[in-house]
Amino acid sequence: MAKYGFIGAGNMGGALCEAVSKSTKEILIADHFAEKAERLAEMTGGKVSNNNTIAKECGYIFLGVKPQMMKDMLAEIKDVLKSRDDVVLVTMAAGLSIETIRAFAGGDFKVIRIMPNTPVEVGEGEILYTKGDNISEEELKIFLNDMRYAGKLTSIPENLMDAGCSVSGCGPAFVYMFIRGLAEGGMECGIDEKTALAMAAQTVLGSAKLLMESGENPADLIEKVCSPGGSTIEGVKSLDNDNLEDVIVNAVKCAYDRNIELGKS
Repeated sequence: MAKYGFIGAGNMGGALCEAVSKSTKEILIADHFAEKAERLAEMTGGKVSNNNTIAKECGYIFLGVKPQMMKDMLAEIKDVLKSRDDVVLVTMAAGLSIETIRAFAGGDFKVIRIMPNTPVEVGEGEILYTKGDNISEEELKIFLNDMRYAGKLTSIPENLMDAGCSVSGCGPAFVYMFIRGLAEGGMECGIDEKTALAMAAQTVLGSAKLLMESGENPADLIEKVCSPGGSTIEGVKSLDNDNLEDVIVNAVKCAYDRNIELGKS
């Protein structure tokens, strides 16, 4: 029996498959576009398969399809899943609860719901997870161990999954916008594009690492950079005047509202 099955070989499903492949080569991969599955199988050492075979043979099945496609996809393999009492369904679909996945699959299946973000591609993802009440500690332990190369796994109550997704799942796009702005500011001051972008990205990377490792809060770290009468404080005043933090808060709230909508569709 293959340990993992991936239904959907898109960007996120593919990145998670690559991470899991560092722990095991017992992987089956299926995708509507055969070339995607073939390419991913070649990269990971897994094997190309199909949805029904994965439903029949795999212990952990990643449901890597869009929320709008989940119901129809599970309907296709529902009859195969009926005979399984040892399978764990892993969903990463925004807005779809564990109970919704069970309803689509037609039974009280074991479900782990995750919300990864794109930095899993480089092993630095933030992967939120919550588990169904019938997942054993051993099943969860195996899953978390095999997912460790994807990044940091954070347990979160399911009722906060949509909120968490709005921060960590959508957050990379917001961060990239900030990096782009930081770089463009440098370019307007005379730095070439390549250098400015590298400087901005490293600054964000280093700042995040300092925040995580120092244990200090953002306000204290801001104060440490801002010398009275210096240049940084002038930039901070400009950001405050433009309500930067309020703009970011609103972006998270808008993403959250959309997550809620997706769950109702």
